[in-house]
Amino acid sequence: MLAPRTLLLSVAALAAFAANSILCRLALAETAIDAVSFTTIRIASGALMLGLLLTLDRREAPRGSWTAALALYAYAILFSWAYLRLSAGTGALLLFGAVQLTMFGVALHKGERLDALQTLGLALAVGGVGWLLAPGVSAPPLTSALLMLAAGVAWGAYSLIGRSSTAALADTAGNFLRAVPVAMLLSLATVDAARVDATGALYAAASGALASGLGYALWYGALRDLSASRAATLQLAVPVLAALGGVLALGEAFTPRLAVAMAAVLGGIVLVLKRRRVVDGKL
Repeated sequence: MLAPRTLLLSVAALAAFAANSILCRLALAETAIDAVSFTTIRIASGALMLGLLLTLDRREAPRGSWTAALALYAYAILFSWAYLRLSAGTGALLLFGAVQLTMFGVALHKGERLDALQTLGLALAVGGVGWLLAPGVSAPPLTSALLMLAAGVAWGAYSLIGRSSTAALADTAGNFLRAVPVAMLLSLATVDAARVDATGALYAAASGALASGLGYALWYGALRDLSASRAATLQLAVPVLAALGGVLALGEAFTPRLAVAMAAVLGGIVLVLKRRRVVDGKL
């Protein structure tokens, strides 16, 4: 059973993750802002919010690492490029499916082995992603889907790095601050294609300051009390929340293909994690 503090931090962070999908899709689909500018404003706003919180706290200076910052920016820019043509629910499913597979891959690399039920669950999850990407009327654009899968790998790496954090706010602030110059470099390199309007910038700032800056600090705070498997399990709620948000806020369709793929991916991963609870007793 999760401690009340950890549960509260986790719920707030997961809501922020879903909000990121909706805000990004809303900005890129319904305003004039381009993906690179959206990401730069998002990262800068997150860094500003976290820097302000650290200033008010006065107990710690920014920490973090360049490895985590590069993983953070890779996730953010790939996420934005992917959402140019993906629905909120499809993007979130691909993102967090890739996150889980990345975390499982690291566990396998470190010597963990899957039993028959876990192998079946992993095959079901991979098959669900394959079904979603298979050619057909409601299949998402392949390039955008691959970009989102790559974003999921980057976020999985960022989450794994975060499990060793002992100062959630300071580490998250340091990661965002380091990511700002990286974001600015890409913005300068693509300045001829830049497009920014007030509404798009507002969505980007909300995504950065609230859903990203505060959300990721809350997530780092929760991660120190979560095993990798439990952290992975909790994130399975995000695609469902994002899909529902996309339907309500953006009028997106919840297609049969997405429903089947979501059931396969989430169900498969739950099989892997449920079995792991029995095997290692860590959940």
